[in-house]
Amino acid sequence: MAELRTETMTVNMGPQHPSTHGVLRLVLELSGEEVVNADTTMGFLHTGIEKTAEQKKWQQVVPLVERMDYLGAQSNSLAYLLAVEKLLGLKMPKRVDDIRVLLAELQRLASHLIWLGTHAMEIGAVSMLFYAVRERELLLNINELIAGFRFFPSYFRVGGLREDLPRGFHDAVNAFLDRFPGKLDEFERLLTKNDIFRRRTEGVGAITLDDAFQWGLVGPILRAGGSDYDVRKYFPYLGYETYTFTVPTATEGDVYARYRVRVAEMRESVKIAKQA
Repeated sequence: MAELRTETMTVNMGPQHPSTHGVLRLVLELSGEEVVNADTTMGFLHTGIEKTAEQKKWQQVVPLVERMDYLGAQSNSLAYLLAVEKLLGLKMPKRVDDIRVLLAELQRLASHLIWLGTHAMEIGAVSMLFYAVRERELLLNINELIAGFRFFPSYFRVGGLREDLPRGFHDAVNAFLDRFPGKLDEFERLLTKNDIFRRRTEGVGAITLDDAFQWGLVGPILRAGGSDYDVRKYFPYLGYETYTFTVPTATEGDVYARYRVRVAEMRESVKIAKQA
């Protein structure tokens, strides 16, 4: 019987690889599906947003920062505007804060949906992408309702909002919030206890809490390792201290833990949005 080949395979991933959007090059040494070694080269994409912003009025920077992360456009503009308004000493009416919280949480859901769909697809559950995009389309419809733009609404402005909420907004949001928890249940039935999904995520890519702190990792990556750090709790803004929600955590620090944390975050975002 011929001996099985045992040498590793070297694969060049990027910088053109679509999953990295041209920002990264990885030279991977693979043994089957296990990554034995990875040589990383950063810096293939630099948009120059900081330099461009120097030549703009504060109001003109909003469309720029929304493009820093096209999946979380309004989250970016919100962070920028909160900084500008702090410099100007502006305090928004509670109604503006509530609308900003609501839209920020809907934006979080839209971003998480693309993560969920692409994550499952890359492990083999292709249909999950279609289900996730279907729900995200409803959120993009809401963006179009408030601003006429689906991806980059630029609805948040220095000193408040572009305009008041349009007719039909509350009906559209309530319809989505009533529908979405059932869809999350459906997604979890497809993935959470799926044997193939768990085999390809449990124990994979584990990051300890200490390593996460050392590397400056935040968000679901940090919380999947055991930390409950969430800016909305530790440094509340927009009145987040008045909202009832929990910060999902896990302890394993692996891909499966990060999946569970993000799904739980989506459920918390629904709760926050309903309160707002």
